[in-house]
Amino acid sequence: MHGDVREVPPVPVLLEDNHVLGVVKPVNIPVQEDASGDPDMLTLLKRDLKLRHDKPGNVFLGLVHRLDRPVGGAMVFAKTSKGASRLSDAVRTHAIRKTYAAVTNGVPHQREGRLVDYLLKDERSNTVSVVPKGTPGAKEAILDYVVLADDGRRSLIRVELHTGRSHQIRVQMSRLGCPLFGDQKYGASQTKPGEQIALWSVRLRFPHPITKASTLLISMPPAVAPWTQWPDNVYKLLRDELEHGE
Repeated sequence: MHGDVREVPPVPVLLEDNHVLGVVKPVNIPVQEDASGDPDMLTLLKRDLKLRHDKPGNVFLGLVHRLDRPVGGAMVFAKTSKGASRLSDAVRTHAIRKTYAAVTNGVPHQREGRLVDYLLKDERSNTVSVVPKGTPGAKEAILDYVVLADDGRRSLIRVELHTGRSHQIRVQMSRLGCPLFGDQKYGASQTKPGEQIALWSVRLRFPHPITKASTLLISMPPAVAPWTQWPDNVYKLLRDELEHGE
């Protein structure tokens, strides 16, 4: 990956063919240009494709799903308009399966469970809150979680998203009483300034937009705190589950 003048970390490529580009999104990079003016994934990847493949003119790259700016991990982009249309359809019909790993402050009372909430986003403050069912504008949010390990104070959890609401995992785990480590927005009372949120997109499973073959992207969390407080065998088991699970 060719760097930007502002010391952007390399973007590892997990999968690339004529229609899709799977990468590991670094933390703290927006997926597309925003008011900050900071380098963004779309711009960086288009520039890299242009350089690596010596493409003249503009490079097409379709954004079909998002990750919050502070979150890292597996993402898929479309390299053709047909690929973008079909991957967007897969997102809309929940044919793209999204799995995350997270470290929470606190240990859920149940080792695994399903959370169903209704979320309402305030566009002005860019915050999301849990509201009663039937609240105008509220959207249903569903996830399944499993506690992989805990030390009595923090937990390492795996999350399967069934809906893709804004800030969903962060809000729902906070509502459960276990906000994500480093979440400055939904767990501020348990978070120190400057801590990096511990949420990582570890797996995407989706039908290839052209061949329809089940396609898998896996990205394990980085070897930095607080991820490193869990032993290697926990991550070995997690990888095995990601590779062989549904």
